[in-house]
Amino acid sequence: MLAVLITGAVVSKGYQEESAVKFSESGKAVWFRVGKKVYDPQAKDNRRWVNLNVKGFNYMVERVQKMQLKEGVYVNIRGRLDEDEWTDKKGDTRRNLVVIAEDIEYPAQGEGRRRAEPYFPEYPSGHAVLC
Repeated sequence: MLAVLITGAVVSKGYQEESAVKFSESGKAVWFRVGKKVYDPQAKDNRRWVNLNVKGFNYMVERVQKMQLKEGVYVNIRGRLDEDEWTDKKGDTRRNLVVIAEDIEYPAQGEGRRRAEPYFPEYPSGHAVLC
């Protein structure tokens, strides 16, 4: 596994009016997406969004519930990089990178533009943000 540290990422809005933060029926898993604007000299205005899927299990579910995590807030996440694999409706095997969260927190106050209040980034037109 690869260790991952994400700082100052924004919890993404849910896809097509779905909740931004989802919990399994058993209450043992949680998943959501985070995004962060990064420097890219090839992109318009030299910036683009990088979005990552995040999953948490067991104690992380309780932690996310206590935080009352919602779309638009900034978070720091420590975890490990993994790969999800599933079969789509056509029968094709699909893969996607996912961060397995081991710790999550709100950034400390005064860290630049980061804040615990909702922030809704404007995504470039045509840019899909899926949860």
